This record gives sequence, C-alpha cells and structure tokens, in this order.
Amino acid sequence: MNAEPSIAECVARNLERYFRDLEGEKPSAVYDMVLAQMEKPMLQVVMTQAKGNQTAAADILGINRNTLRRMLTQYELL
Repeated sequence: MNAEPSIAECVARNLERYFRDLEGEKPSAVYDMVLAQMEKPMLQVVMTQAKGNQTAAADILGINRNTLRRMLTQYELL
C-alpha cells in the first residue's frame, strides 16, 4: 500500500502542472497565489477541527487570534 503524498509533494506536483499549463506564458504572483490556495482550505479544516472556536483554532495554527480573525474575514469564512 502506498502512503499518501505529503503536502509538500502535492504543492510541488501542482506547481509543476501550473507552469506546464501556462504554455510559455509568463507566470506572476505565484507566491501569493499558492498561499491563497493553501490558506483557505487549511483554515476551513482547522476551524472544523476546533468546532468553530477561534481561540482553539488559533492555538492549533500557532497564530494570534486576531491574525486568525483577519484571515477568516479575508477568505469570507466568518
């Protein structure tokens, strides 16, 4: 039985596909794009794990609760 790919492997594979799919077009703002694509689902899963408790979610993420609240607002998850 094969182990599930790591998050890093998934990111690498998808970035390779992204660059390949550009077909010669110049990439831009890749850093922000990757963060946005990863942050929202991460926040959704962590908030589910924390049963909606922002303090618990912030602890799980290792970030300040105010930072979490800003991110939840940014991704329209409140």
